[in-house]
Amino acid sequence: MAKGKDIRVIIILTCTSCDQKSVNKESKGISRYITQKNRHNTPSRLELRKFCPCCCKHMIHAEIKK
Repeated sequence: MAKGKDIRVIIILTCTSCDQKSVNKESKGISRYITQKNRHNTPSRLELRKFCPCCCKHMIHAEIKK
């Protein structure tokens, strides 16, 4: 039996460093990852350390609003 609200939601993670650099136009682009999270276990915004190909190192990627 499916409920009205899905427990697992699709989220987009974007690099926080590339996001700040995009203001200065120094960045090659913005690194983004698509993943899922459980709404009940993590109600706050998700932040993960992932590899950013634009920065060429591991950076913090934060959840953005859709």
